[in-house]
Amino acid sequence: MALQFDSGVRNAVLDAIETNIGTSPTMKIFTGTMPANCGTADSGTTLATLTLPSDWLAAASGGSKAKSGTWTDSVGDATGTPGYFRIYAGATCKMQGTCSASGGGGDMIITPNQITSGFSFTVDSFTLNAGNS
Repeated sequence: MALQFDSGVRNAVLDAIETNIGTSPTMKIFTGTMPANCGTADSGTTLATLTLPSDWLAAASGGSKAKSGTWTDSVGDATGTPGYFRIYAGATCKMQGTCSASGGGGDMIITPNQITSGFSFTVDSFTLNAGNS
């Protein structure tokens, strides 16, 4: 039987993620397949590097926590299709997940789902959800 948590516990867990990563995270978006875990070296081509807002996630509610503010890169680093992203505190990877266009099932939604060197793009959707409700 799986553990179950009430909404207050799920919200606290989600809020702790933002607290642990801190107020000056960076995000890199890469081509290719996501590495096995955050301790594995980056792979693929770095398509973009973003500095996220200092309050980069809204307060958790109902077991979900969505992006806060605008996550935009005004100048893509390279051209390619995003495969995965990583969020860093300093040089340490703290979180990673997949990228896709809307409806593609990725952990993060990017429009367009093609980054072009020298052109801007925006992360449209990013939500953390706590399971075991």
